[in-house]
Amino acid sequence: MAAFVATLGADAELAPKKSYVSLRRSKQFGLVQPSTKTRLDLGLNLKGVEPVGRLELSGSFNAMVSHRMRLESVDDVDDEVRDWLRAAYERA
Repeated sequence: MAAFVATLGADAELAPKKSYVSLRRSKQFGLVQPSTKTRLDLGLNLKGVEPVGRLELSGSFNAMVSHRMRLESVDDVDDEVRDWLRAAYERA
């Protein structure tokens, strides 16, 4: 996923924090956080977007993002995930 984030633009950056990795442009557009032993959660800032497919509202997951996607394997990082990452990046 880090390699894909780098392709979004020269201003895309990964900013490691204590318990997650922030995905930033001029502002944070997402984050990656380990949530269980077998799952990472991808949080995205997509305010106003209706949840569809694997994209769900963040709920109590993290107040810094509006949506999340649950990822349990590398194979889960597919075109749907990349499209939502790109959309969040473009809104930042």
